[in-house]
Amino acid sequence: MRIRPMLDTAALGDNADPRDPFLARLGMIVFHPLKALRRRINSWVAARVTRQAGPVVIARHRIYIVPTRFGYGYGVLLLVMLLGAMNYSNSMAFALTFLLMGMGLLGMHHTHANLLNLRLRTGKVAPVFAGEQARFEVWIENPSPTTRYTIALGWPDDPPSAWLDVPAQGSSSGHLPLAAVRRGWLRAPRFAVATEFPLGLLHAWTWIELDMNTLVYPAPAAHGRTPPVAAGDSGVSAANRPGVDEFVGLRAYSPGDTPRTIHWKSFAKLGSPLVKHFGETISSERIFDWESLVGLDTESRLSQLTRWVLDAEAAREPYVLALPTLTLGPAVGDTHQHACLRALALHGLA
Repeated sequence: MRIRPMLDTAALGDNADPRDPFLARLGMIVFHPLKALRRRINSWVAARVTRQAGPVVIARHRIYIVPTRFGYGYGVLLLVMLLGAMNYSNSMAFALTFLLMGMGLLGMHHTHANLLNLRLRTGKVAPVFAGEQARFEVWIENPSPTTRYTIALGWPDDPPSAWLDVPAQGSSSGHLPLAAVRRGWLRAPRFAVATEFPLGLLHAWTWIELDMNTLVYPAPAAHGRTPPVAAGDSGVSAANRPGVDEFVGLRAYSPGDTPRTIHWKSFAKLGSPLVKHFGETISSERIFDWESLVGLDTESRLSQLTRWVLDAEAAREPYVLALPTLTLGPAVGDTHQHACLRALALHGLA
C-alpha cells in the first residue's frame, strides 16, 4: 500500500506554456486529465487541513475512501458476473453476485470505521545533527471498544513508515522519519493516516498536520583540529609553555637568553649561568571562540565548534562557547551541551 499523494508534482502539461496560467491549466486538462482531476481534489483536501497542536480527532467528514487496484478488479468481476447472470437468467449466479457485492459494501463500512474517531497527538522528537534523520513520534489513541488493525502512517508519495494495531481503549505509537538536511528548526509537514483493512479492496485515508518541530544541530566536523589553549588568571601552570605568569624553576643557559633572566646568585656558586624559567597559567576550562577560526566560512566554523563541544563533553571538561552575540559557560553537562548546540544551530537564523 502506498500513501495517496497530497499534491501532484506535475503542474503543467507537456505542451503547455508555463508562463501562462490559463495555458498551463488547459494543457494539464487536455494531456493529463486524471492528473488534473487528482490535483484539484488533493488541493481541495489540503486546503481543509490546518496545522494543530493536537490531539486531533479523525471525524467522519475527514475520511476519504477510494477503491484500490484490487477493488477495481473486484468491481469489474462483479460486473461480468452480473452480465452473465442476466444473459443466462441464472438465479444462483444472481445470488452469488449480490452476495459478493454485499461483502464489498460491508467491507467499505469496516474500512471507513477503522479510522473513525481515532485521536492523534504528538510524541517525543529528539534533536538531531544535520545529515541525520529526525524521527517524529505520533501517538494514536483508540477510544472505542474494538481494536483497530493495520493503521498506516506515512508522508505524501512515500510508502508507509509505520504500521500499527491500536488496541481497544488503548494507544500505540509510530515514528515518521524525515531527513534533516540543514541546521535550524525542522518542521514536520502533513502526513497521511490510512488503512485498507479488512479486505484490501478500499483505501481510506485522511491528512493530518500536527504541530511537530525538532531542532537540527550543525553537522560536527571531522576529528583532527584541536582548539587553541587559552591563558587566564586562574587555572593550572604549564611548565613546558613559555610565559611570564609564574616562576617554574631554573634551567641551563642557552644562547639568546637575555641577561635579566640569568640567576646571578647561582652563577657565583656554580660558575656556570642558570636561567630563570617562567610558565604560563592555562585556563582550567576550554574556550571555544568563534574568532579563533579565522579563514573558515560560517557553516565550517559552526561545524568545528560543534565538534569541540562534543569532544569536551565526552571528556567531561568544563568549556566556554564564545559566539559573536553570545557567551555560554564555563560549565559541563547535558543542559550546557544542549544550550551550546542550540545556539550553534540557530546562529544567524531569523
